[in-house]
Amino acid sequence: MALTLDISNPVEVRDWDKLVLTNPGYSFFHTSFWARTLLDSYKFVPLYFSIVKDGALSTLIPIMEISNALIKKKGVSLPFTDMSDPIIDGDIPWRDVYGALIAYGKQAGWKSLEIRGDTHANDESMPSTDYFTHMLRLTGDEDALFHGFSNGTKGNIKKAEREGVEVSITTDKDSLVEFFKLHSATRKRHGLPPQPFSFFSAVHARILATGNGFVSLARLKGRPIAGAVFFHFGKKAIYKYSASDMAYQTARGNNLVLWETIRRYCREGFTSLCLGRTEPENSGLRHYKAGWGAPEEILKYYKYDFSKETYVKDSSQVSRFYATIFRNMPAPLLNAVGSVLYKYVA
Repeated sequence: MALTLDISNPVEVRDWDKLVLTNPGYSFFHTSFWARTLLDSYKFVPLYFSIVKDGALSTLIPIMEISNALIKKKGVSLPFTDMSDPIIDGDIPWRDVYGALIAYGKQAGWKSLEIRGDTHANDESMPSTDYFTHMLRLTGDEDALFHGFSNGTKGNIKKAEREGVEVSITTDKDSLVEFFKLHSATRKRHGLPPQPFSFFSAVHARILATGNGFVSLARLKGRPIAGAVFFHFGKKAIYKYSASDMAYQTARGNNLVLWETIRRYCREGFTSLCLGRTEPENSGLRHYKAGWGAPEEILKYYKYDFSKETYVKDSSQVSRFYATIFRNMPAPLLNAVGSVLYKYVA
């Protein structure tokens, strides 16, 4: 007998976020706050497949259905999300859950189903892409955490303090505007267009203003030189976006931003801080994250191709050719490209 999964739109379900907290596998990305942000920004259709037992969430695979004039309909769990590990009850075989999703996708006419992060699947399902992730376990003892950092990380924090860098942690929109300027320049440097500011406006309205995130900004003599946007839910936090001004790289603003944020989360009783995903070839970023005492783990994405009826490798990476074009594009034009592009590349 086929497994039956309920389908919900978390934006429309009363007390959805309280339900999410009933399972220890919860994540910020399972919440209505993130669903509302994606819905407001890109009009994706939320399809959250779940099973609830005795008032508690036992299974959840959050999916956004994406469809527009340029791409075929597909299901993604979840767009613009580093990791969206499904919650699957230990009594339910993951094959049955995926079988139900594939059956739905066939009927709905999906081109593909993408799962971004899954610890349940095994080698029978070939991952489309591999990344690394780093999870820092937090305690109330800031000194113990600091001593667990690498010597380089501790030295960079102290250097930022000696340089006179100051960090503010706020939820106001002006700080987000300042961060967006840094973010746009950072994306240009990496050969990528930024997401439109309308998306960050939705982040402010749906996440920061509701108490589920903040902006950490480092300033040197009043000038923003580095920053990051963090999300949190329950007792778990996520380092979602970061940016910096390369002209002030030696001041180590990014290090002080992360350290002051860690201290804040420790004081507020949070238990973990996810440092996001990292491409395998980005050894510098992997080294930076490892320096905070965060163990490195493999993060696997899966992509099911409905025409081939199998899991496939993903080849949708930005080529060096396009990265060079974006890197040399005037900033206003690059921002305009991002405003159009992101609803097609989710």
